[in-house]
Amino acid sequence: GCSSCPPADKLMGELARRGDLVTLTYPVDYWDYLGWRDTLASPDYGARQRAYAEARGDRAVYTPQIVVNGSGHVVGSDRGALQAELDKQAPLPVTVDLEMAGDLLEVHVDGALPASVKMATIYFVFVSRPVEVEIDRGENSGRSVTYHHVVRGIRAIGMWEGGPASYRLPASEMRKMKAGHCAVLVQVEPGGRPGMILGAAMQ
Repeated sequence: GCSSCPPADKLMGELARRGDLVTLTYPVDYWDYLGWRDTLASPDYGARQRAYAEARGDRAVYTPQIVVNGSGHVVGSDRGALQAELDKQAPLPVTVDLEMAGDLLEVHVDGALPASVKMATIYFVFVSRPVEVEIDRGENSGRSVTYHHVVRGIRAIGMWEGGPASYRLPASEMRKMKAGHCAVLVQVEPGGRPGMILGAAMQ
């Protein structure tokens, strides 16, 4: 909906091609009043963004916004700020291997939890292939924008308490969600809010 977003969407397309990152797009719906209803958005993603801000304690909610590893955040079109934030991040401490095994999505997780953390949530995230949207109204009227790694659904499939563990989900779930990719997140959730990402992978 807003004119600030297409540059961020373009940057996201570049990030999606990098092999060293797991990138996810969560379209929010709170700018729909500008004249164009975001056809990919979900109120759940706006709630997730607010929950990140509450967990950080800064209440910084804006678009376009990139949240890095569940903690740092930058303006979504600011390459320099993003690279500086990525440079500050330590390597993720948990290994995640995701594979399609016949009719199953299978994930293997291994590593150690941070000393202050008792458990983390394992999420399967269903992700679309690139989606091109023609925008008829609002600030971006007349433009065609391509969105990358758009999240179509999130499912918590277990809790992890450290060490080697495996989780499975039927591959048919990807077809139900019309997903071209699947990602796995190992995420700490302090106070029930999304927090630090400990490990991630995408298939």
